[in-house]
Amino acid sequence: MRNTPIDSEIVRNEIIGSGLAKIGKGSIREIVRLVNKIEQKTGEKFVRMEMGVPGLNPAKVGVEAEIKALKRGVASVYPNIEGISGLKKEISKFIKLFLDTDISPEGCIPTVGSMMGAMASFMVANRNDHTKEGTLFIDPGFPVQKQQVRVLGHDYCSFDIYDFRGPRLRSKLLTYLKTGRISSILYSNPNNPSWICFTEEELQIIGELANKYDVIVIEDLAYFGMDFRKDYSKPGEPPYQPTVAKYTDNYILLISSSKAFSYAGQRVGMMAISDKLFKRKYPDLLRYYTSDGFGYSVIYGALYTLSAGVTHSAQFGLEGILKAVNSGKYNYVEDVKEYGEKARIMKSIFLKNGFKLVYDKDIDQPLADGFYFTISYPGFSGVDLLEELIYYGISAISLDITGSSREEGIRACVSLVRRDQFGLLEERLNRFNEDHPY
Repeated sequence: MRNTPIDSEIVRNEIIGSGLAKIGKGSIREIVRLVNKIEQKTGEKFVRMEMGVPGLNPAKVGVEAEIKALKRGVASVYPNIEGISGLKKEISKFIKLFLDTDISPEGCIPTVGSMMGAMASFMVANRNDHTKEGTLFIDPGFPVQKQQVRVLGHDYCSFDIYDFRGPRLRSKLLTYLKTGRISSILYSNPNNPSWICFTEEELQIIGELANKYDVIVIEDLAYFGMDFRKDYSKPGEPPYQPTVAKYTDNYILLISSSKAFSYAGQRVGMMAISDKLFKRKYPDLLRYYTSDGFGYSVIYGALYTLSAGVTHSAQFGLEGILKAVNSGKYNYVEDVKEYGEKARIMKSIFLKNGFKLVYDKDIDQPLADGFYFTISYPGFSGVDLLEELIYYGISAISLDITGSSREEGIRACVSLVRRDQFGLLEERLNRFNEDHPY
């Protein structure tokens, strides 16, 4: 037995019992399951950084709007698959006010979270041309999106963006796009897990090459407006959330309500398809759907088979949130700035105890403090570091499962770490540092 903050015998037995050859290669949910079991058996609380769960209260205006809708009886009525009209209009308005981009309400569709939006996007974007094979992921990224592609039987490829920032991105993308096999490109911005943010130059490169090679860009904006180095909170005023929509019409935007509005439990997100792409005809879609229209196939082909509409009351809740945000009555960025403040403090605690930042720069600028950050410790791979930290009551995920080329790192999420746990985090990291001198 080892003398560690968490009973080492219990930790070891639970790791063995997990059935995973390497716990550090486990999925996010598998890490959650393991830590839950250890907490139950030891009675010790972990500093939990493995799962990107909002740590703030949900937007009050959304809860109130949803309660009103439920009292009106919407729970007994199927919602339209394409979404309720009021929400579609507010999504369109939100995109105009905060992205400075015009998309008609027709192409603004609620989804059961952005994960459903991604699944539907793959189901149509990767089937519109029989000569193409699948998705190019600009990594690191959300591991489940690759799982979705695998489940669909689509091919995919990926690369880590960190060594190909700025003009170098063009030549790297060309190595994949010149094959003619890429149907879609997916990335998150800000990025999960590294928290890098694409520049306008990089978005322009992606957009121009998407036009040249007729590829659909799926832009995952799960952390909308959360690059706190700029203020994206003023409706209709610059600066606007950066987007590839400025440089191509071949795009789908996935906008989450989970983080920006702390509305994760209601599983309601937004998919917005450019007007041109929505109306475009792809004869090869008839292999799978009753129409060759892209937008029609997304709604009545893909989304209809996944869920017969998004929860009715949740749509009214999101509509209420967007109305308040669009009118300037609710500044959502002010609420979520707490994540950036916590990240700044937590980074300093890790650095003080011998850890290093893995992704630390946006080209030549210091990385923003936000929902995630990435760390390493000398002498450890990310997979081994994650497993060792479990014995010290700290959980995260390894970068190994995100498509990162930085095998030494782990991803830390700040959302569930309370400020009153900072002392505990420092105590455990200090102990870790003492036990692992270098």
